[in-house]
Amino acid sequence: MKASEIRSTFLSFFEGKGHTVVSSSPVIPGDDPTLLFTNAGMNQFKDVFLGFDKRPYMRAATAQKCIRAGGKHNDLENVGYTARHHTFFEMLGNFSFGDYFKRDALAFAWELLTEVYKLPKERLWATVYAEDDEAYDIWKDVIGLPAERIVRIGDNKGARYASDNFWMMGDTGPCGPCSEIFYDHGPDVAGGPPGSPEQDGDRYIEIWNNVFMQFNRQLDDKGAYQMHPLPKPSVDTGMGLERLTAVLQHVHSNYEIDLFVTLLAAAKKAVDESGAKDCDAASPSLKVIADHIRACAFTVADGVIPGNEGRGYVLRRITRRAIRHGYKLGARQPFFHRLVVDLAAEMGDAYPELRREKQRVMDVLKQEEERFFQTIATGMEILERALAELGAPGATDAAGVRAAEQATDAIGSSAKVRTLSGELAFQLHDTYGFPLDLTADVCRERGVAVDTDAFEAAMKRQREQARAAGKFKVAQGLDYTGGDTSFHGYDKLVHDAATVVALYVDGSQVEVARAGDDAVVVLDHTPFYAESGGQVGDTGELRNGTTRVVVEDTIKIQAAAFGHEGRVMEGELRVGDVVDAKVDVERRARTMRNHSATHLMHKALREVLGEHVQQKGSLVTPERTRFDFVHQSPLTDEQIRAVEQKVNAEILENRATVARVLPIGEAQKLGAMMLFGEKYGDEVRVLDIGSSRELCGGTHVQRTGDIGLFKIVAESGVAAGVRRVEAVTGENALAYLQSLETTLQRLASALKAAPAEVPARVGQVLEQVRTLDKEVAALKGRLASSQGDDLVARAVDVKGLKVLAARLDGADAKTLRDTLDKLKDKLKTAVIVLAAVDGSRVQLAAGVTADATSRVKAGELVNFVAGQVGGKGGGKPDLAMAGGTDASKLEAALASVGGWVDAHA
Repeated sequence: MKASEIRSTFLSFFEGKGHTVVSSSPVIPGDDPTLLFTNAGMNQFKDVFLGFDKRPYMRAATAQKCIRAGGKHNDLENVGYTARHHTFFEMLGNFSFGDYFKRDALAFAWELLTEVYKLPKERLWATVYAEDDEAYDIWKDVIGLPAERIVRIGDNKGARYASDNFWMMGDTGPCGPCSEIFYDHGPDVAGGPPGSPEQDGDRYIEIWNNVFMQFNRQLDDKGAYQMHPLPKPSVDTGMGLERLTAVLQHVHSNYEIDLFVTLLAAAKKAVDESGAKDCDAASPSLKVIADHIRACAFTVADGVIPGNEGRGYVLRRITRRAIRHGYKLGARQPFFHRLVVDLAAEMGDAYPELRREKQRVMDVLKQEEERFFQTIATGMEILERALAELGAPGATDAAGVRAAEQATDAIGSSAKVRTLSGELAFQLHDTYGFPLDLTADVCRERGVAVDTDAFEAAMKRQREQARAAGKFKVAQGLDYTGGDTSFHGYDKLVHDAATVVALYVDGSQVEVARAGDDAVVVLDHTPFYAESGGQVGDTGELRNGTTRVVVEDTIKIQAAAFGHEGRVMEGELRVGDVVDAKVDVERRARTMRNHSATHLMHKALREVLGEHVQQKGSLVTPERTRFDFVHQSPLTDEQIRAVEQKVNAEILENRATVARVLPIGEAQKLGAMMLFGEKYGDEVRVLDIGSSRELCGGTHVQRTGDIGLFKIVAESGVAAGVRRVEAVTGENALAYLQSLETTLQRLASALKAAPAEVPARVGQVLEQVRTLDKEVAALKGRLASSQGDDLVARAVDVKGLKVLAARLDGADAKTLRDTLDKLKDKLKTAVIVLAAVDGSRVQLAAGVTADATSRVKAGELVNFVAGQVGGKGGGKPDLAMAGGTDASKLEAALASVGGWVDAHA
């Protein structure tokens, strides 16, 4: 019976028992902020069990998509190392909301398992809570399970009701005993029955858990927990589809069931076609990939994209872990996204969203792959070099793997283990996009721990540096209890006689700020715009007859209380003082031009690219506007030009900007676009700029012609499915174009061509360079080949091995490797070290023929030589590279090769 049949049979069985079959909820809980991901079948019924929601049915059955890869329930690090851990799994469940209870629940389970799925009755065991005589009697007297196969389990986790067989939603609330059903794989598999000292073995596998919500646990007046019987006891069950399928298909590992056989084959094919050629079909890495494609595809289909926080970060971690395992197998280009096609074919009938969102899911995952593949090679090279320096066993060396397993067993024990620097782990995270757990995953395979304390210290230091870089962003979080600030900045840029209502220095409220103090000033009235909606805050001055404060930023302390952040330059400022507030006019004008252009650009992007374009963030400064939006692919040159043309056409029309404050319902009827993703009040500000109509609280030009000129200067991707456009306006746009013109004129002069002829002339020069590069490479190859022929005669015999150590002048790394291969062919059984010198730097290559790698390892040899010339390196048993910084010691280092081989062969 296939997994798909097992799933449908379960749902059909309970439908026949009066249950309503309810579709799986998304893996992203829509109304439960306490959960990162849906991790159990009961999640969507939580409010029903708590009494906050009522459904038109009292019995339900589901096949629920679940993810356990973040937060409290996190199985990520075990995936690929065990037979039954997954990031994504399907939970089959039947539920009773105050309808049937223990007798029917256990009878349903027994009937389905033994009469429908035909599991041998003698192979099934049950556990019950030690004090649950009712469940015990049902198993023994009603169902007829022999007493020796019914196990009572009490409070085995250190506290009252803390038991494997007592379920709690939380410290208080619904709870009750549960009864688990186990399948006995037979005496050929190690392990004892549940509750025994040997229960952690694999012989007895839990396949179903029946939870009986029987009590409401509450604290009494004395702080003690009391169990109050629920008026309508309920049932919540869960059975993992993958585990059940493994039992029914008579395999021991979940990865051997038909669903995973298909995905594993697809993973191997995709990896092979991406550079691996013929990866090991039994590799645990393929299991990781096959598991992770389910978690990633369903997460993207349900609306998440890879990012740097929350669910997006978990998605990125899982995706990059899969990519790393593909890279480990030999993949050198994106492969992971291609598995979505096979997954949709396998699971699309049960979960139609996979087929519906297939192309979008592929696009999102492909973009994440492309981003990570840009850095993974460099990051892995750095990590491999660090592991080699620690003496960690090689990733593909069988003896090394055994040593890694032994070292891994020591991690967490008192034994001394190798430890990777936390600073290096942070560098891999910060520069190369390696999440900490990905680095830890690689290290775990090699028997190396990671200094997580040092990693966290580096992260903390970075956060502190980021805060220090924005030292004036101190207004957020200040303890302010005064009134609102009246904003007049839409109409004027100077406000006379504003009163200081609060002052802060170093985060503390004060009565006076003196010359030299960095202060936050709160006024009762202001023309300064406070940072909001992507627009930066105003700068300027606060001044009276004795005092001058330079305002470097304006930010909201509370919804309508403005903090003017700056430095007291002259005199002193006291609470109650009256000042004239003056905004930097030119800076504000440049900011308004960019903000108004952003509205026009947003509308143009939707017209050029499609209605799917949605704002994902913006930053408007005096220098430029930056706009992030949903779109799957980079903008073409033609699309960028079309957007520019539309915006500049609006500017030329020079239409007046119209601002209105309207009830939100009326604004919606007018079709105003809501940009910020914020909760709006009853009244909103509607901005008509050109043909654009949006809700916006920012400051804008009076007419579109005030923008002057609009030019897009950059387009890039910032996350999977999110693009970023940067643009300039007014004098900044003019300066940008003039800079390009100057660059073109200089290039034309250097090429001795007219500006219009530069593209053709550059093409000619590049073709000449390519031709010369080929000639140089050919000359190096001939030179190396001729030297190689001469070198054969210099090889000496050491314990039956031909040993050669020599310089190869004029060679680069590729030439050294090519020459090594030729010398191996000629010398047959040989150990070779070749070196090239460039100034004081040394390049080394060591090679060992395949029939000699059991006696000599190229990586160990090259490290020995490199250490003598101030360097280090590593590689495979048959080929290794290294570098050094002291060429003066090269001759002696090469001369020592024969002796080293004699001692180690």
